[in-house]
Amino acid sequence: MLKTASFSELEFFVLLNRLGSLSAAARALDITPPAATMRLAAMEKRIGARLLNRSTRKISLTPEGEIYLQHASRLIDELRELDEIVSGNGHAPRGRLRVNAPLGFGRTVIAPLVSTFTARHPEVEVQLEVTDRPIDLIEKGFDLAVRFGELPDNRINARRIMSNRRFLCASSAYLEKHGTPRKLDDLTRHRCIVHRQNDDAYGVWRFLVDGRTEIVKVHGTLSSNDGDIVQGWALDGQGIVIRSEWDVIKHLESGRLRRLLPEFTLPSADLYAYYPSKKNLPTRVRTFINFLVERLASEAA
Repeated sequence: MLKTASFSELEFFVLLNRLGSLSAAARALDITPPAATMRLAAMEKRIGARLLNRSTRKISLTPEGEIYLQHASRLIDELRELDEIVSGNGHAPRGRLRVNAPLGFGRTVIAPLVSTFTARHPEVEVQLEVTDRPIDLIEKGFDLAVRFGELPDNRINARRIMSNRRFLCASSAYLEKHGTPRKLDDLTRHRCIVHRQNDDAYGVWRFLVDGRTEIVKVHGTLSSNDGDIVQGWALDGQGIVIRSEWDVIKHLESGRLRRLLPEFTLPSADLYAYYPSKKNLPTRVRTFINFLVERLASEAA
């Protein structure tokens, strides 16, 4: 009968792969390198499969080792989560926290906040992944995602972090040269900069007018899937763009950009924290979401 793995064995294997060598793992555990080698060999003998390819300088996972590492990491998180649930919420957050965020916003805003958060909670190990295409939190094993706009997925919960309106903007230089649009139909005759996002229809801008949606098909010579790029083009006087309040407020206040057609409302892009539906949310996830709400709401204000 196969003997099951112990918690310390799972932790050893995860630590070993994170540090990348048996000698480094031995130092971290305050044991000798031969003792670490024997510990790994005992694991492989018990399992009946080779988990690592190893040389004098480095290690690499075998296909069996990749499967073992994936499940070992998940089991460690679940066991720590169980401890948190049983022992109550008075303990400091700890364990691995996997976060997904949009590329630009994740790099410029979320990453610095993660640094502050981990300095405040050193027992939390944060893995931040940035991508503009929404991902399946459950399938990919993320604890939460920070996203603009609502996601149509009833398997996950959402908490709004802050409101975030969207504005139609252009630089004074562009408006002086090409004129200022006075009604929505005027946009069809202007150079519009398109931000391509996911599977949205190209060059289709939607406005809310008297409770109904008004669609305008715009045209222009510039488009990009990166929000910072399209905003930079607008600042350069290349055309009219749609950007969120969070991104352009400083440029509106400084006068580098001007808001256009304010009487027509664009669908908002409120910022949400999404997380898989769980009855008992781990302390580390709940604490991080509260931290984001506190910091981002105050910055937005």
